[in-house]
Amino acid sequence: MKKILLIATILVTTIFSAQTAKQIIDKNIELTGGLTNWKLLNSIILQGKVILGVNDEYPMRIYQQRPNLTKTVVFIGNKENVIEGYDGKNGYAMNYVVNKLQVQKNYVPESFDTDFIDYENKGFTAQVLGKEKVGERDCYKVELTKNVNKTVYYFDVQNFLLLKEEKKDETLVYSDFKKVNNLVMPFRIEATTPKKEGDYVMILYKIEVNKAFPANTFKFY
Repeated sequence: MKKILLIATILVTTIFSAQTAKQIIDKNIELTGGLTNWKLLNSIILQGKVILGVNDEYPMRIYQQRPNLTKTVVFIGNKENVIEGYDGKNGYAMNYVVNKLQVQKNYVPESFDTDFIDYENKGFTAQVLGKEKVGERDCYKVELTKNVNKTVYYFDVQNFLLLKEEKKDETLVYSDFKKVNNLVMPFRIEATTPKKEGDYVMILYKIEVNKAFPANTFKFY
């Protein structure tokens, strides 16, 4: 009888946890524009500046298009420098030793959508790990898992905005949220890495969505 009760308790706890995680994620999607509007997002241009270290800052622009095309550009002086990209077949990154954009072996492109949109259909499971503060804000701590890959998301308990995202090799903190068309997006992103060599702050001035890109936007050679 005790075993049956224990199994029943575990099942109820698991179901409750899964439902709660789903509710939190669904609330975030709903309050930041709704699933339909997020799925209608086909392209995006991020314009602003990236700050490296204390004094190094550069104007930058990021182009992204479904399903996973991307290009990151920084401006040094008046010169446009592509530092990273994916053309649908190959990934590219700047080799600063030879000052040249090169094909990256084993490049894994990022999905255009965040993983927690339609996470169940993508093969992820979600669970609530409890609550934790991000700055002064109380947040729900939700873990998304697929095979050995885990990401922890921190959603504000009041407005369900995503304030922090923890991956194996990077932590991202989001703030300065503004509405772009029908979607709510962060205009400030702070990234930290375990060894601190990849730390940066990205401050955005303008976000444009669903713009038609020239055919050569994601051609790197």
